[in-house]
Amino acid sequence: MTAFVSGIRMNILQNNPYRILGVYSNSPTKERLANHNRMKAFLKVGKSVFFPLDLPQHLSAINRTEASVADAESKLTLPKDQILYAQFWFIKTAPLDEVAFNHLFAGEIDKAEEIWQKRECASSLQNLLVCALMHNDYATAISYAETLYGSAQYATQLISAVVGDSANIDIISLSHDFLDVLIEEVGCPIIIRYLNISEWKLIDFGYARFLNQSPAKPDLDELNPFYLAPERFSGVCSIQTDLYSVGVMMYHLLYGELPWFLDVSRRHGQDVIDSILAERDKELELTKEDKYELDDQLLNVIAKSLSYDSEDRFQSADEFIKAIDGEVKIERQSTKRKILSQQQSDNTPASSAIKKKGEGFAAVAGMEELKQQMREEVIEPLHNPEEYHRYGVTIPNGMLLYGPPGCGKTFFAKHFAEEVGFNFMCITPATLKSRYVNATQENIAKMFKEAEENAPTVIFIDEMNELVPNRDDGNVHEMSRSAVNEMLAQMDRTGEKGIFIIGATNYPNMIDPAILRAGRLDKKYYIGVPDIEARMALFKLYLEKRPYDFGLDYQQLADMTQNYVSADIQLIVNDASRNALRQHSKITMEILKAAITNTTPSLSNNELRKYERIRAMMNGEEMKKSDDRPRIGFNV
Repeated sequence: MTAFVSGIRMNILQNNPYRILGVYSNSPTKERLANHNRMKAFLKVGKSVFFPLDLPQHLSAINRTEASVADAESKLTLPKDQILYAQFWFIKTAPLDEVAFNHLFAGEIDKAEEIWQKRECASSLQNLLVCALMHNDYATAISYAETLYGSAQYATQLISAVVGDSANIDIISLSHDFLDVLIEEVGCPIIIRYLNISEWKLIDFGYARFLNQSPAKPDLDELNPFYLAPERFSGVCSIQTDLYSVGVMMYHLLYGELPWFLDVSRRHGQDVIDSILAERDKELELTKEDKYELDDQLLNVIAKSLSYDSEDRFQSADEFIKAIDGEVKIERQSTKRKILSQQQSDNTPASSAIKKKGEGFAAVAGMEELKQQMREEVIEPLHNPEEYHRYGVTIPNGMLLYGPPGCGKTFFAKHFAEEVGFNFMCITPATLKSRYVNATQENIAKMFKEAEENAPTVIFIDEMNELVPNRDDGNVHEMSRSAVNEMLAQMDRTGEKGIFIIGATNYPNMIDPAILRAGRLDKKYYIGVPDIEARMALFKLYLEKRPYDFGLDYQQLADMTQNYVSADIQLIVNDASRNALRQHSKITMEILKAAITNTTPSLSNNELRKYERIRAMMNGEEMKKSDDRPRIGFNV
């Protein structure tokens, strides 16, 4: 007997409505309703009801309540829902199924699988699929699904057994629905590796992925590297990397060739990347083509899209579209990166330290508790170092901002510099990293030298995990290890030199632990999804200079956008603005509510839980267990 209680993670199995009702997916409606009524009667008198399909040897116990039983029944009202839940539960149609289930109920899942493997049919494939999911064996489950849904005969048999022959169910959509649920439950990065994608082709943009997925370096064997932004080679994905690829496409369409193209057919691996990045150290030539009526605005848009440094590109798709439409005037700018490593003279600064002028924390919506904490723990010591020295209290050297993407870490850092009144340097790994030996270390040293010369200075380093990865990771290159060592040396006593470092990352667990120890990045702050007050403030902020209707209910808008990040709210307001423009009306509640309905949050529940676990780990806390079950999401 094998038990899998501790290993099961899938809510679609644990709380499948067929399981809660104690029936097979093809059990008669009469039997399902009889079980429902029986459970209601027992629950009213405080007694529990058990069924063989509870499978306590293999799945966690069911906490049946009147509400959960009623909810389970309601989920099986429509045929499309019945078949969808049936894809993740057992079915009994063949004589061998009876024998197999007797073994399963006895806890002998291996023997049950042996019986089902003896004959290939719709029921045996479906039951083996569910057993594989109970093992957390996604590769095998997907293999059974491919056979089941790849056969019109098997798929038809499954549909007929569950919902009858009269139901209008699209056979082709079964496999899509199965994968949609599986990805929602387990996560795309886990599932994608088990799919047979040998025949799939992506056009020049590298791997398509969610922006909030873990960093993944592109496979250059079959993908065109000339469409990839410089930081994309390090695994970084963002709106800026996507817009870089759009810029390459525009250049390619206009000029009939790729920018900075060179023959890499005889190069391999890192050598390909190094040669491409070295080529991009050259200024890109943008001239008017005779066969097109190109204006300077379009060429300037392409140049901005193809800037080496991500902060010099368009920061949103909306900004890019406005530039294309001519709503925002774009000046010609250099495509070269700010730091050119060995080609750079010794007296060239790493970046420009700029005095930030603005509203400081007043411009940051919500997060009042965090802002107050920073004032007490960071800003006050930086403003009054002598007083803190007198009491023997250490002046902080820096802090780490971490959390999900799109929650405003970069925005927060810029306004922190305004609040504290320091000069501000914005750095990305791409501006410091170099293919030349010791050049990255030299760039880091130059960065700190300039910061000290312009002290007091805030150095903001985005995607910090890319610059200082964990040296214990076997995949980390020796040059990256050297960069970590240089950062550690330069970060010593920076607070006394008038330098304050802010690192930002979505993946704090991938940063070398030595960087995060006391005396370096002393403080660690979690920047999570905006709370209700912050969401109200964000709507007001993004609507401020637009023609909106009087009397908007910001409370309702905030209530409708729980777990939406600031970037999502900005997207909602932008979409609402475009719709209002088409209607020649002000931005109304109805238009905003429609935009919310049409906008899916950037972060799934699984992603939010992942970041809560990271937060608990960073705080040295045990992750509290929750009774809340993951939301079951279907694409039907």
